[in-house]
Amino acid sequence: MRVLVVGQGYVGLPLALRAAQMGHRVVGLDTDESRAEALAGGSSPVEDITAAQLGSLLREGTYRPTATPDDVAGFEVAVIAVPTPLHEGVPDLSYVIAAGRTVGRHLHEGALVVLESTSYPGTTRTVLGSVLEEVSGLRMGSQFALGFSPERIDPGNRLWTLATTPKIVSGIDASSLERTAAFYGGLVERVVPVGRCEEAELAKLLENTFRAVNIALVNELAEVARDTGLDLREAVEAASTKPFGFMRFDPGPGIGGHCLPVDPVYLSWWAAQARGQGSRLIDLAAQINGARPAYVVNRVGQHLTSRGRSLDGARVLLLGLAYKPGSSDLRESPALDVARLLAARGAQVSATDPFVDPASALAALESVRLVIATDDELAAADAVVLLTDHEVFDYDQVAARSPFVLDCRGRLADRLTAAAAVEQL
Repeated sequence: MRVLVVGQGYVGLPLALRAAQMGHRVVGLDTDESRAEALAGGSSPVEDITAAQLGSLLREGTYRPTATPDDVAGFEVAVIAVPTPLHEGVPDLSYVIAAGRTVGRHLHEGALVVLESTSYPGTTRTVLGSVLEEVSGLRMGSQFALGFSPERIDPGNRLWTLATTPKIVSGIDASSLERTAAFYGGLVERVVPVGRCEEAELAKLLENTFRAVNIALVNELAEVARDTGLDLREAVEAASTKPFGFMRFDPGPGIGGHCLPVDPVYLSWWAAQARGQGSRLIDLAAQINGARPAYVVNRVGQHLTSRGRSLDGARVLLLGLAYKPGSSDLRESPALDVARLLAARGAQVSATDPFVDPASALAALESVRLVIATDDELAAADAVVLLTDHEVFDYDQVAARSPFVLDCRGRLADRLTAAAAVEQL
């Protein structure tokens, strides 16, 4: 089939290439001209997509990236995978609406449109569907099919990929659901049909809200345990041996990525609009997780004060800037907030992350010096903060050379007896 994928980022690009690999003729539309040009030249902006994969499909002609909206005409299936950020705590659907207008201008009777972007229940039907009808003059359901299939991309995960992760599919009516399921059934190993788009939209928000709430629980308990002289990580380790009724979550410096800091807010906002009251639990979890970067900075300041030093003027080295190990993804990373807060309090901040593009890091953190974690850099720091536990870091070197380490990820726990200057967050 002729397939259009709007948005060629972490979600849209893997989907577009998977569809091309399975025999469809795919156009990948992105409003970022530089990204479209890079893709056309065989350069992938997404770490899970290799240049070899991209180059092969470009040569075969089954995948064609573009930034020109008129190039999308003639599609049989259109998938919208664009960002849905928050703007001052309110969902911003401007990208979805703009994509809907582009698709609507080329929509013809019998086509299928699917939304993959995360949003609150009702978005597919009442927002995207309304835009498509207005622009195209066609009626959803009777003249074109409309579905929702939330993305479940986990950057860097080699086990659970787009193809192996079960895919939720839904539609605004039975026919739309059937067609959405048939399309994705040819791309992934298993589809999970959900009767209506609204329940599928809620399911996506539930998945990430579940994680955010439980991370908030262990983050708060970590502070309680420290204040009472207990070791939460040992307690988590013990609790994890229970084969039922418990799922492990570990404390950290905050939450990041394209989902966890955003999706729960969508859910609470939608609840407030729908019933006049949001979710107190979700809002509290967001507050707890959002306060963690400041807690990290305060802990560094407390350590320095106990040794007669001030955070103002102190040299602090951050290990890791990406929001998760093994990734270059800086989106909503708590490490960025830690760096900004440290700099605001007068610290001389250095950072190292072998996965993150230096230009991207400098664009996000103008006042931070990028370095390599050499013996000299570790020894010269008044405090080292482990924020992202990349496997490539030499943790023996970190523990041996650093005057003080605040370990936010529990990677140096077995070195506490050998290096008394290591503290767990």
